[in-house]
Amino acid sequence: MHPKHLSILDFTYDLPASKIASYPLEQRDASKLLVYGAGEIAETTYSKLDEVLPTGTLLVHNDTKVVAARLFFTKESGSVIEIFCLEPASIYKDITTAMLAKKQVLWGCLIGGAKKWKEGSLHIKYGNNHTLTATKHSTLNDSYLIQFEWDNELQSFAEVLEAVGNIPLPPYFNRAVEANDKERYQTVYAVAEGSVAAPTAGLHFTPALFTKLAAKNITKEFVTLHVGAGTFKPVKAARMEEHEMHAEFIDVRTSFIQMLRDKFIQGGHSANQTEHQNAHQNQNAKTIIAVGTTSLRTLESLYWMGAKIIATKNANKDDKNDTNPSIENISVVQWDPYELMPQNELPSTAAALDALCNWLEQNKLERLLTKTQIIIAPGYRFKIVDGLITNFHQPQSTLLLLVAAITNGNWKPMYNYALENNFRFLSYGDGCLIWLDPFAR
Repeated sequence: MHPKHLSILDFTYDLPASKIASYPLEQRDASKLLVYGAGEIAETTYSKLDEVLPTGTLLVHNDTKVVAARLFFTKESGSVIEIFCLEPASIYKDITTAMLAKKQVLWGCLIGGAKKWKEGSLHIKYGNNHTLTATKHSTLNDSYLIQFEWDNELQSFAEVLEAVGNIPLPPYFNRAVEANDKERYQTVYAVAEGSVAAPTAGLHFTPALFTKLAAKNITKEFVTLHVGAGTFKPVKAARMEEHEMHAEFIDVRTSFIQMLRDKFIQGGHSANQTEHQNAHQNQNAKTIIAVGTTSLRTLESLYWMGAKIIATKNANKDDKNDTNPSIENISVVQWDPYELMPQNELPSTAAALDALCNWLEQNKLERLLTKTQIIIAPGYRFKIVDGLITNFHQPQSTLLLLVAAITNGNWKPMYNYALENNFRFLSYGDGCLIWLDPFAR
C-alpha cells in the first residue's frame, strides 16, 4: 500500500498523562531501554547499551542545539506577546547563516496573542541597556515573517536569543521552563545551533557511556538536522495524502558521506539483522544505528538524493550540457521514496551514495546543506540504517509512523509492553533500540 492511503487512526494508542515524563531523570543514562527485534522484547538501561550492540557498530547522532526560540515581549499596555521563532526566511541558505546574522534578521514565527499586536514594533531591553526590536514584515500561510533588529552590532542573532529567549519545552510537559531545563534539554554533544526541539534520543548519552561504547569499538559520527516545530505535531488529516510533511534543514559533511559510501562499496555493511541480534560479539559486524528519528531521516535522505542525481542523469543522458542537477532538484520531497521510480529500478545504496559523493566533488562542496521533507511510513524500504534508538512518541504523529515502518507495522506490542511496564514516555522519557525488520529492507 502506498503510504498516501494510510489512515492516521490506525496509529493511535491510549497515552495517559501519568505516563508522560515532565522531568528528566537526574542521571541521563539511567533511563530504561526497551530492545525490540524479531518480535522479541528485552529490557535494560542506556548505561548498558554496549552490552546489546555488536562490536563495530556505528552510531549516528544529531548534533543540533536547541536555541532559546521563545521570546516574550511586553507592550506598554501590559499585554504580553509571545513570539516563537521557527526558521529563518527563505533568503538565507541555511540556519547557520541566519543565526550568525548581525544587527537584523528575518525569521518565520508563530505569535501568541497576535490579535493584541495590530501595529507598531515590540521591544525587549536586555544586557547593558541594549534593545531587541520585533516588527511584522509579512504574513505567511500559518505564521508570520518577523524582522528582528538589535543595537549591539557585535552580537549575532544566536547570541541575542541566548540573552533574551527561553528554551521552548514541548507543550505536553504542561509546566514552565525551569533552570535545569537549559542543560537537560540539550544533548551533551549539541553544537550546531538551530533547533526548536531537542533530538530527544540523544538526551540519554553521557561521556561515561561513550567511553564504554568506545571500548567495544562502537564508534560515533554526527550529522545535523535542525528540528522544526512540525516534528512533534499530531497528524490532523484523516489520510496521509492530505498531510504536508514539514521540511527541515540538514547539514552533513562530505567526508562523512564518503565514509558511508565506502562502507557499502566495500561490502562491510550487513543487512542481516538476525545475525546482529543473536551474535553481539561478532567482531566483523558493521551495523549502522541512527540515534533518533532525525538522524534516521537525514541518513535515509542521503540515499534518495543520490538516487535523484542518478535519475536526472539518466533522463538527460543525451544532453551533455545538463548532467549536473541543482541542489533544489535533488532535495528530498515528501513522496520521493515512493514515486521516484519503481522499486526494482532503484539504484543500490552504494551507487546512490557514490553519485552523491561525485556530485559534491563536482560542485566542490565540503558540506551538504539543504532541506529534507522525507516522510517515512509503513511501506518504506530502508536503504542505510540497521536500527534506531529513539524515545516513545505521541499517538497519530509522523514519528510513530516512522516507528511503524522500521518494525514493518509491528509497533503495538512494543508500545503495549512499555505502557504496562512503567516506561516513561515522550521527550524526557525512556527509549528503545529497534532492530530493522528484515521485511522493511
